[in-house]
Amino acid sequence: MNSRRPDRLSRRGFLRTSVGASLAASAFGAMPIPSSALGRDGHVPPSERITLGGIGIGNRGTYDLECFLEQNDVQFLAVCDVKAARRDAVKKLANEKYGIKDCAQYRDFRELLDRDDIDAVLIATGPNWHATAAMYAARAGKDMYCEKPCTKNISQSLALAETMRRTGRVFQAGTQRRNLPHFAFACELARTGKLGKMHTVYAHPMGMSALMSGWLPAEPEPDKEVVDWDMYLGPAAWRPYNAKLLDGFNFEKGGGLVGGGVLEWGSHCVDLCQWALGADGTAPVEYNPPENGQIVARYENGVKLVLRETGWIPLGSCPVRFEGETGWVEAGDSGKLVLSSPELIAGRTVEEIDGYPATFHVRDFLDCVKTRSQPKGNAEAACYSHIACHAANIAIALDRKVNYDLEKHEFIGDREANRLRSEALREPWRI
Repeated sequence: MNSRRPDRLSRRGFLRTSVGASLAASAFGAMPIPSSALGRDGHVPPSERITLGGIGIGNRGTYDLECFLEQNDVQFLAVCDVKAARRDAVKKLANEKYGIKDCAQYRDFRELLDRDDIDAVLIATGPNWHATAAMYAARAGKDMYCEKPCTKNISQSLALAETMRRTGRVFQAGTQRRNLPHFAFACELARTGKLGKMHTVYAHPMGMSALMSGWLPAEPEPDKEVVDWDMYLGPAAWRPYNAKLLDGFNFEKGGGLVGGGVLEWGSHCVDLCQWALGADGTAPVEYNPPENGQIVARYENGVKLVLRETGWIPLGSCPVRFEGETGWVEAGDSGKLVLSSPELIAGRTVEEIDGYPATFHVRDFLDCVKTRSQPKGNAEAACYSHIACHAANIAIALDRKVNYDLEKHEFIGDREANRLRSEALREPWRI
């Protein structure tokens, strides 16, 4: 699938040549050809498989990888992680899947990206690395499935989208709810006017605090082959090693200078609200700080985006609600919908899928890698939903209303807010 370096013999061309030669040899009884190489017995021939590498494969990344391994047109070739234990675990998983011993391991993701035989990468590092690794991957000619939050700030959101436009790579943010039937149906009702003229959409944040990157007491740093602390920090500001920063809800989840629950959960819920409004290429222009347990933002057309923690129908995690002049719909991770009128679903069967499986989202990505089309969670959609989350966090941090200029991509008359649009990155990780 890799389209780089057309002057060299492509992987598929090599395979076609190799298989052709093997067939010729087989005709004279020289060697047998396994059915898997010929695409028989349900196998996908090697020339049609998408070769995959994994970057930063921890708990969530392992789940994502297992979704990829379920697809018979994927061949996983290599893992990169700063932790030796994770590298070994993924190598074992892949080798057992394929009955082989040659899943490659890397500590530096740039070595994995240098391989010409890898078409796409799964990026499931901490959010500190997401955008930087994705932009490196795009410049290396790889398509990518990237976990969320995808960016640390507004400037990085814009740079990520521009990089994907310029390089023509397929980017899928890990906003897998876009490929779940009931969420998709709820968004369709709003987007197609079935609820009347839209006036309010509701998203659920995971807290309304703005977090700053902090330090923990210094501990002895492990050997680099066991845990590469410098590579783990990557573009983030240096801080001393502490084992508690390696896992869980640490500074990476904070999104950099300013972050918190709006970014962590909002990159799902706000993303769905944007999709419901047909607003993937825009964002609210006004953001108010929390008041009475909610944040109210407004789009240029007057529609309100409300982030609230309470007041939800019990439909599971990641709830969203869309209200129009003639109807409303609410959905959550239970797979169920609640509608203002049963007529809204008349004649339609919407599959209820409990939880938030990524299998459908992974399949959407793989299909788009083959067709070179845009997946549901593309870079443009991710850019603007993340801008909305970052701007809301800035309103929280400054505890005042901020107004955002969508043409200039800056806050109007607010130097403090504008300073929080970006942050310095450690060398050599500037993009």
